[in-house]
Amino acid sequence: MVPVCYVSRSLTECEQRYSQTQSPKRLHCACVTSARPEQERVGYISLLNRYHIKHFFLSFRMCGIWALFGSDECLAVQCTNAMKIAHRGPDAFRFENVNGFTNCCFGFHRLAIVDQLYGMQPLRVKKFPYLWLCYNGEIYNHTRLRDHFKFDYQTKVDGEILLHLYDRFGIEKMASLLDGVFAFILLDTANRKVFLGRDTYGVRPLFRMLTDDGFLAVCSEAKGLTQITHSMSTPAKITPFLPGHFEVFDLKLNGKVESVQMDRFHCCTDEPKHASYNNLKGLGTDFELETVKSNIRILFENAVKKRLMAHRRIGCLLSGGLDSSLVAATLVKLAKEEQLEYPIQTFAIGADDSPDVAAARKVADYIGSEHHEVSFTPEEGIQAVEEVILHLECYDITTVRASVGMYLISKYIREKTDSVVIFSGEGSDELTQGYIYFHKAPSPKAGADESVRLLKELYLFDVLRADRTTAAHGLELRVPFLDHKFTAYYLSLPEEMRAPKDGVEKHLLRESFKGMNLIPDEILWRRKEAFSDGMTSMKKSWYTSLQEHIESEVNDSQLEKAAKLFPFNPPTTKEGFYFRQVFEKMYPGCCDWTPHYWMPRWIKATDPSARTLSIYKPDKDQ
Repeated sequence: MVPVCYVSRSLTECEQRYSQTQSPKRLHCACVTSARPEQERVGYISLLNRYHIKHFFLSFRMCGIWALFGSDECLAVQCTNAMKIAHRGPDAFRFENVNGFTNCCFGFHRLAIVDQLYGMQPLRVKKFPYLWLCYNGEIYNHTRLRDHFKFDYQTKVDGEILLHLYDRFGIEKMASLLDGVFAFILLDTANRKVFLGRDTYGVRPLFRMLTDDGFLAVCSEAKGLTQITHSMSTPAKITPFLPGHFEVFDLKLNGKVESVQMDRFHCCTDEPKHASYNNLKGLGTDFELETVKSNIRILFENAVKKRLMAHRRIGCLLSGGLDSSLVAATLVKLAKEEQLEYPIQTFAIGADDSPDVAAARKVADYIGSEHHEVSFTPEEGIQAVEEVILHLECYDITTVRASVGMYLISKYIREKTDSVVIFSGEGSDELTQGYIYFHKAPSPKAGADESVRLLKELYLFDVLRADRTTAAHGLELRVPFLDHKFTAYYLSLPEEMRAPKDGVEKHLLRESFKGMNLIPDEILWRRKEAFSDGMTSMKKSWYTSLQEHIESEVNDSQLEKAAKLFPFNPPTTKEGFYFRQVFEKMYPGCCDWTPHYWMPRWIKATDPSARTLSIYKPDKDQ
C-alpha cells in the first residue's frame, strides 16, 4: 500500500510518528499554511521524498498546477519550485509521482470551490486508471455534458468531465466542448501522451518550458519554473501557453517528451461548439436593434447565472463604472432568484472623495448589496508596486499601474471577509469598444478589428492583471463578459452597430439595458473613467502621485541610457524605466514575457493612460 501523509503539529513530530507507525507506513505531517516560511515548507517536501511518500496532503487555509516530465534532477529539489505558487491554492497541496515514470510528477495547490471532499488533484478515476489530470478552472457545462452523454461520474468535481470527453472524443473535441475557463495538463500513460490546453481568452494562466532534449515543465505562473534545473547547457525559454490552443506531446519511456501537435480549438470570433448543447430560449435571429438588445440581455444574464457554481461565498468588485455595475446588479438579482443563503458582498476601493467610490456606493444602495469600501492612499499604492510586479510577472505600464488597486482590494477581501469567488467586469472594454481611443477609429471595420486584437491579447494584459492580483490572495476570479457565447454573438453583430455613437463609447451595451432599471441611469450612461482618476482623490490622482514618486527614483541620465540597458521593449518614460528595473531584478532575462507595451491606437500617445489623451474628460469635468 502507498504511504499517505496526515497532519501533525511540527516537522519533528512528523518524523517521530513515521518511525513509530506499523506497515503500511502513514506519515503524519505538520500543518503548513501559505504564510509559513518557504524554508519550512521545503523541509516537508524533502522529508516526504526521503521516505518515498507518494501521496500526501498538506493543509493550507483559484488553484495552481505544476508538472514535470523527464526531469534529470532530484525531484525533492525540483518540487520546491511548486511552492512559489502556493498563494493560488491556500486550501491544500499535493505532490504525486507518476507510476512507471519516476522522473515525472504533478504538484497541485487547491482552492476548494466545488466538491470540497473529492477535489484533490491529479484527478484520477477507477474507470480510467491510465489518465492523470491536473487543471485550474471551472467547467460551467459539466453537468449538462455529463447528462447528455450519460457519463458515469465517480466524483462531483467539474473537471471529471475532461476525462470522459477525452476518452470518448479525443483531445481536440474535448477542449472545444468545454464551456468555462481552464488550463489543464492531461497525461495518458496507456498511449504515452501528454496534453496541455488553455481556455479561449487565457483567463486561467499556464506557462511551459521545454528543453532541447525533451524535458517539459509546466506551471500556472512563470515563477514556478524560473529556478527549475536541467542538464542542457543552453537555457530553456519559459513561454505563456497560447489561449484557445492545445498541444500534444509523445511521452517517451525515459519520461522525456516530444511536441507533435499544436492547434487552436476555438477563436473568439467563432460560435463555440459547446453552444449546441445549450439552446437558450428567447434568442432572436435577425439584426434589428430591439432583437439585438434583447439577445444581449439574455446572453449576459446567462453568462452571470452559469458562474454562480460554487460552494464558497460569492462577491463582486464594484468600481461604479458601467461594466462592474452591470455584473454586480445582475449577480444580486440572480442570487435572490437562486435563494443564496447570504447577501452578495460588493467591494470598491478609492480615496474618500474619489468618483469611483461615490458611484459604487450609489450602485450598491440601488441594488441592495452588502457593500465594503476600501480606503486607498497613493502612499499605500507606491509601497505595493514591487510586490505587484512580483505577482504580475509583467512590466507593462498600464497593467502595473491598474493592478495596484486591484491587488489591495483583493488583500482586503481575503483578510476581512469570507468571500472567495469574485466576479468582475474584465473583458467588456475590449469586447464592446469601451476605451476612449475607439472614438478615433478611422472606420467601424478598424474598430471591430482592434476589438478582436485586444481580446486575443487579454492574456498578456487585463486578464493577466485580474488573475494575478486576485490569485495572489487566494481568490478566484469570474468574468461573465468573457463568456464564449456572449462574446461570439457580440462580435457577430454589424461593425457599425458596435462602434461608439453620439460621442459615447459602448453605446450598444448601454442602450441594451436602457429602461431595465437594473442600475441607475446616471451610472448606465457614465463615461469611462481612467483608473488613476476614478479611484483617487479629486484633488490629486494616483497617476500624478506615482509620477512624482518616480521622479525621485529615476533621473534623466538613466532614462537616456534606457535603450542600451533594455534593448528589448526599451522604456521611453521614467515610469516605464522604474517598472522595468523592478521586473529585471526579479525576473532577469525574461523581458519577452511582455512582448510589447499596451498603447492606444490612432493617436499620438507616449503613455497608455486615458487621462493623457486630448479626447479624455474625467468625471469631475463632465
